[in-house]
Amino acid sequence: MHVISPSPDRTTTTPNAVMTHLAAPSAGSAELSTWRVRMEPGAAGPEHVMDREQVWTVLDGALSFTADGTTTTVRVGGTAVLPPGVVRQVRTADDAGAEALVAMRADGQVSVPGQPGSRALPWAV
Repeated sequence: MHVISPSPDRTTTTPNAVMTHLAAPSAGSAELSTWRVRMEPGAAGPEHVMDREQVWTVLDGALSFTADGTTTTVRVGGTAVLPPGVVRQVRTADDAGAEALVAMRADGQVSVPGQPGSRALPWAV
């Protein structure tokens, strides 16, 4: 067993959200990455494509997920399973912020439509 303790140096802040790294290979997991996402009211992530499935469980507030042109709102306690290989975007769904727990295979890569190449998510490696 490996226990991972919270640490300020395992937090990534972007213009869209704050990701708190939980499990990842850099912290001792072998196959999975998990992280907590906090988004402020009105926040929206960029359109992007993941090459791995992601599972998002909403812990607070509500999030709107657009995947392959379909938008669905998920509220506290609900879970969205985002398939790999489709254009997706995540945004807060109302005037409140939101938090979610995300899980993905640790080797996931993200790409942005119209930009060359792909990269790992820094909070998932």
